[in-house]
Amino acid sequence: MSHPQSLLSMQGHVALVTGASSGLGAHFAQVLATAGAHVILAARRKEKLNQLCARLKDAGHSAKAIAMDVTCPESIDAGIEETEASAGPVSVLINNAGVADPKRFLNIDQASWDFTMDTNLKGAWQVASKVSKRMLELQISGRIVNIASILGLRVGYGDSSYATSKAALIHLTKSMALELGRKGIRVNALCPGYFKTEINQHYFDSEKGQQYLAGILPKRLGRAHELDVPLLMLCSDAGSFINGIALPVDGGHLIGSL
Repeated sequence: MSHPQSLLSMQGHVALVTGASSGLGAHFAQVLATAGAHVILAARRKEKLNQLCARLKDAGHSAKAIAMDVTCPESIDAGIEETEASAGPVSVLINNAGVADPKRFLNIDQASWDFTMDTNLKGAWQVASKVSKRMLELQISGRIVNIASILGLRVGYGDSSYATSKAALIHLTKSMALELGRKGIRVNALCPGYFKTEINQHYFDSEKGQQYLAGILPKRLGRAHELDVPLLMLCSDAGSFINGIALPVDGGHLIGSL
């Protein structure tokens, strides 16, 4: 019988985390680095990445920061090439880069729709496609975790484009798992409930946001550390028989009454 801690180890893995400059992406990078992975921090804002990279190295972890725009195929290719040259091929991908432009359905214009879809869905597909092809070429038993949301499983007012992008990402996850699972690559989606991030901080700090929290089942925001074990389970040998799931971590929000 294996020790649970050894099953969650990420030793020997090169983990690429997109959208790692802030919020949950930065937290995921720290979790993976602490578990032993060599972490590649990727985002458009490399200044913040460099700060996080320095903190991880100061703590004795292995990390590198690279600039990557998930909406730009050339930028993704360059990032993968830089990663392989410095650390070796990616064995774990955390597809975390995401944006939101909250609008009611009738107020969504083409620019707003494309802004959300280009990063949350098309960007995730582009990165996963390029990374998984390299995994197959190099015969790597990879793990891909797409960061979705409970809004991909349940809608809310003013979140039409965001919820649609995350619902599509969940279906993409399942399609990828079906096809890539036969080739040794596991693909799952992590669906956080409400955790404070740059995207939602203004709302949840407002009186309206506080009133909303009082009415949902957990009656509070999630704490980042409550995602640690679910993330590591999906990335590590602990989840070796898990493929194609969308895992909510939401304090029971989804089972609350409408």
